[in-house]
Amino acid sequence: MADGLYDRATLLTRMGAWQCDLATERLTWTAGVFDLFGLPHDNEICRGDTVAMYAEDSREEMERLRADAIACHRGFSMDARIVRADGTIRWMRLTADVVVRQGQAVQLYGMKQDITEEYLRWEAIRRMAEQDALTGLASRGLFQTRFLNASSTAPGIVPLGALVLFDVDGFKQVNDRWGHVAGDACLAAVARRLTLGFPKALMIARIGGDEFAVLLPAGTAPHALKRLIEKQIAHLSGPIFWQGKLLKVTASAGVATPPSPMIYDAGAMFAAADKALYGAKQAGRDRVQTAPAC
Repeated sequence: MADGLYDRATLLTRMGAWQCDLATERLTWTAGVFDLFGLPHDNEICRGDTVAMYAEDSREEMERLRADAIACHRGFSMDARIVRADGTIRWMRLTADVVVRQGQAVQLYGMKQDITEEYLRWEAIRRMAEQDALTGLASRGLFQTRFLNASSTAPGIVPLGALVLFDVDGFKQVNDRWGHVAGDACLAAVARRLTLGFPKALMIARIGGDEFAVLLPAGTAPHALKRLIEKQIAHLSGPIFWQGKLLKVTASAGVATPPSPMIYDAGAMFAAADKALYGAKQAGRDRVQTAPAC
């Protein structure tokens, strides 16, 4: 009666119990674990076949934690991605502890729970926080977290070659004449062109209403970098067709380069690029200006 109640209760929570005899590697599962892996309840369990169903990064982490648990006699917990027998990808929360007899680990046991729906919900929330809803580029928040807020002695994005700030000239006029829907279409077109123009960018982010940031990898000579950006400004300034109308904008850019691709001050770089962008706009727009290395 009690065993039946346990099985029914764990199935409701998409959870199951497991144990592994370390001398024989023999696995024992309750029904919930079979369901999690998409296997028949009467299926013969082989640890090697089961481990092969883990995604590579999850498998490596699980084996590392398992070896540590056996050696140090302590449990662990992790979230793992598995590929079931039917090819379906699921996320699983694995918890484990160790049975020790006479100073030797003899058994691992624990719980496995299907957390796919929970994982997908959190992924959706993360994407909302990290992705600009209009353009699909990285958000201002992600740019802030991964670049601006990183320590100068341990920068978040390396090796870094340049920070380029782009501003869409004429965006206000598009909004004023055709409305915000046209303005949104204009920004989305600019985002697509930046993505196509900088396929090797470390990050492309929308950081303001009509302002974009591009982080480029190291390895491009200064003169080649300027030519590349000038080429992209020309591309960004091309006509944008929207609902039978021709939207015309241009772009200005400010560039800052780090003293070292591996160690730099992100705040100083941003300030320098922003100053260079202001200089480009003051000089007539539709051009690029490069700040001294900072």
